[in-house]
Amino acid sequence: MINNRSLLIVGGLAAVAWLASNSLYVVDETERAVKLRFGEIIEENIQPGLHFKVPITQTVRTFDTRLLTLDTEPSRYLTLEQKAVIVDSYVKWQVVNPTQYYEATAGDELMASRLIQPRVDESLRNEFGRLDLQQIIAERRDDLMTGPTEELDQLLRDELGVAIRDIRVKRIDLPEDVSSAVYERMRSEREREAREWRAQGQEEAERIRANADRRRQVLLAQANERAETLRGEGDAEAAAIFAEAYGKDQEFFSFWRSLNAYRDSFAGDDNMLVLDPSSDFFQYLKSPAPGGGE
Repeated sequence: MINNRSLLIVGGLAAVAWLASNSLYVVDETERAVKLRFGEIIEENIQPGLHFKVPITQTVRTFDTRLLTLDTEPSRYLTLEQKAVIVDSYVKWQVVNPTQYYEATAGDELMASRLIQPRVDESLRNEFGRLDLQQIIAERRDDLMTGPTEELDQLLRDELGVAIRDIRVKRIDLPEDVSSAVYERMRSEREREAREWRAQGQEEAERIRANADRRRQVLLAQANERAETLRGEGDAEAAAIFAEAYGKDQEFFSFWRSLNAYRDSFAGDDNMLVLDPSSDFFQYLKSPAPGGGE
C-alpha cells in the first residue's frame, strides 16, 4: 500500500511537472510570439512575460525583435548616364508584426533575408539609375540612402511585417574603364578651379601693386615738395646771412672768400695755375693789408 501510494504521488508530480512544462512558457523581452492551434494563429503579438497554452493542441512560435543585419553581396548598377558602379551595402531590419512575419516567412529568418534581398537590390538600382556619376560621388551616402530606406520600409511592413531601419553603403567602386574617365574629369575640374583661383589671385595682386605704386608716387611727390620747400627756405636763409655778413664788412668778406679760393686752388700736390701776377686773384698775396698794396 505504501509503495503504491508513493508511486501514485510520484506519478502525480510527474504529471503536474509535464503539464506545467507544456502549459507555461516565457517570452523573452527581446522577443514577440504568436500562439498556434494546429498551425492556425489564434493569438497574435504576444508580449514578454509568463503565458499559458493548452498542451499538445497549441504551440508557440517566438521571433527575435532586435535589429538584424542583412549583408548583401556587391551589386553592379548603372547610373543616369549609363556608367557602371559597384555598390557594397547592408540592411538593418526588424520584425514589427509577428503575425504577418510568420505568415510570409513561416518564421524563418533565412527566408526573410531571401525576400528582402531582391527588393533592396531593386530599390538601389532605381536610386542609382536616377543619378549621374558626379552626383553619386558628391552626395553624402547617408542622404543617398534616405529615399530607398523610406520606400522599402513602407513596402516591407505591408508585405513581410518587417521594418527597414537603415540601408548603408559600405563602399562604391568604379570599373577600371569608368575610373579612368572619372579621375580625368576630376583632374580637369580641379585644374580649372586652380586656374580660376590663380587668376583671381593675380588680379588681386595687380590691384594691390597698383595701389602701392600710387601711394608711393603720392608719398614721393609730397616728400619732394617738402624737400624743395625746405631747400628754398635754407637757400633764402643762407643768402640772407651772407648778405648781412657782406654788408657789415665788405673788405673782410672779400678777404675771406679769397682765402677759401686759395685753399681750394692749391689743395693738391700737382696743382698749377698760369695767371697774370697782376690779376685781382693775387691781390691778397701781394699785400695782407686791406686794399692789396704792393
